[in-house]
Amino acid sequence: MSELTNLNPFRLGFGLMRLPKLEDGSIDIPQVCEMTDRFIKAGGIYFDTAFVYDGGKSEEAFRKAVAERYPRESYTLATKLHATAGGCHDAESARQEFYTSLERTGAGYIDFYLLHALQRSNVEKYDEYGLWDFVKEQKEKGLIRHWGFSFHADPELLEELLDAHPDAEFVQLQINYADWENPGVASRRNFEICRAHGKPVVIMEPVKGGVLADPIPEVKKILDDSGRGWSYASWALRFAAGVDNLLAVLSGMSNLSQMDDNLKTMDHFEGLSEEDMQVIRKAQEALNNDKSIPCTSCHYYTAGCPMGIPIPEIFNVENRKKGSVRFRTVREYTIVTQGKGKASDCIGCGQCEGVCPQHLPIIELLETCRNLEED
Repeated sequence: MSELTNLNPFRLGFGLMRLPKLEDGSIDIPQVCEMTDRFIKAGGIYFDTAFVYDGGKSEEAFRKAVAERYPRESYTLATKLHATAGGCHDAESARQEFYTSLERTGAGYIDFYLLHALQRSNVEKYDEYGLWDFVKEQKEKGLIRHWGFSFHADPELLEELLDAHPDAEFVQLQINYADWENPGVASRRNFEICRAHGKPVVIMEPVKGGVLADPIPEVKKILDDSGRGWSYASWALRFAAGVDNLLAVLSGMSNLSQMDDNLKTMDHFEGLSEEDMQVIRKAQEALNNDKSIPCTSCHYYTAGCPMGIPIPEIFNVENRKKGSVRFRTVREYTIVTQGKGKASDCIGCGQCEGVCPQHLPIIELLETCRNLEED
């Protein structure tokens, strides 16, 4: 495995996407400073932000809380370039993001630079704008220490990207116990692909945007009955941080109490035992059973759909959307329908309903699932 896995022995990374806010909507810099102090004192070094986070205010908060208060050798910085967001519209504006990030963060150089949120809907822009070569040029200049990309798509695309860009040094993936086998995220499969290619992984969404910090009642009871006494977020973080081939597991902490809970988890880190994993499997089962649509994903009828609609996968995304913000749900829906029919493509032929062993009103349910499509 890559030597990068040894660069962050603390494992935890401070994600700066969900920083605490004041009543006027501005970032609470004094609280971010206190969170930073506790993080660094505990042994944390990895800070993660992006050009587009909070309209650039996240990178500025990093400068005020970290770069202006700590020596450069005491921390590492990860930030990102997004080819289709934040006002980016051509190669020049895309490349300018890098220089703007250098100025905003005040870091002098970027330790871990990422091409941001690669998926099928935007990957061509990274090629069109020459951004793969651009980041390598900046590394040669010493302005980037290591470069990689964050990924939100299917395993087939991940394989294509790693084959086309074997010099990418790491990949950032969404990994948590709720999404480990979720076809819309494909956490396990994508993780295994990175490991096979020898690419260290940075984990994002270990608590699924907070959903696993306050899970459904059935999951809470399962975790509580284990007798471990860990917080719900700690269970999720232990699952993610316990994988091998790890560079960092990011937690988007929003207040001091979240910071303290995460630091408690990572202090003399203890991963999940086999007995703990049995508890997690029960929690996964409870999450999978928490369905508004009782589809068993038998796929009996999908081959006969004249529109090629991946009906079980669409129902899976619909069932998992509870507690998730819309952009994540839309993204998962886009992944499972890539190159296939969408819910809105249903022509109401009824082939599926005639075969479904659960006797589901599939045509009606697909009509409901149109809410998953982008506006």
